[in-house]
Amino acid sequence: MNRDEKVSKVGELNETFSKAKFAVVTDYRGLKVTELEKLRRELKESSSQFQVAKNSLLRLAVKDTEYEVLSEYFTGTTAVAVSFEEPVASAKALSGFAKEYEAFSIRSAALDGSVLSADDVIALSKLPGKEALQAQLLGAMIAVPTGLVQVLSGVSRQFVCALQAIKEQKEN
Repeated sequence: MNRDEKVSKVGELNETFSKAKFAVVTDYRGLKVTELEKLRRELKESSSQFQVAKNSLLRLAVKDTEYEVLSEYFTGTTAVAVSFEEPVASAKALSGFAKEYEAFSIRSAALDGSVLSADDVIALSKLPGKEALQAQLLGAMIAVPTGLVQVLSGVSRQFVCALQAIKEQKEN
C-alpha cells in the first residue's frame, strides 16, 4: 500500500467514523474469510459496516472524532464494526457471532464518546430494539387515558344498571 492509498484509506475511515453512532473494536484472529463475510452480511442488515484495517491507519482515522478513545485498543488483528443507526442491532449481531465463533472477540466499544467494555456490549445486545421500546412507550401512553375513560364510564354504567334493575323490579 503506497502513501496515496493510505491517505485515501484514512480519509475513508475518518468519514465512516464521523457518520457513525456506535463503534466496536474486535479481534478476528483465526476466522475464515467466509465466516467474516457472514458477519458482514448480518451487520449490513442493521445498517452497520465491518472493516479490517491496519492499526496505524485506524489511529489516524479516529483523531478528532468522538471515537479517539478507542485508540488504545487498536493492537493486534483489529477489525472495527461501525453502526450508523441504533447500536442495539449491531451489538446483537456481534455478540451472537462471538458466541458462535470462539476465535472472534469483542475488545471494546464507544457510544456517545464513552468507552464500553465487551461485557457492556453484551448487556446492550440484550436490550430490546428501538421499535420495541417505542411500542412499549406507546402502549404505556395509551393505557393511562384508556384506564381513565373506563373508570369514569364505570360510574355511569353502574348507575344505568341500577336503574335497569329498579325498573325490572317494579315491573315484576
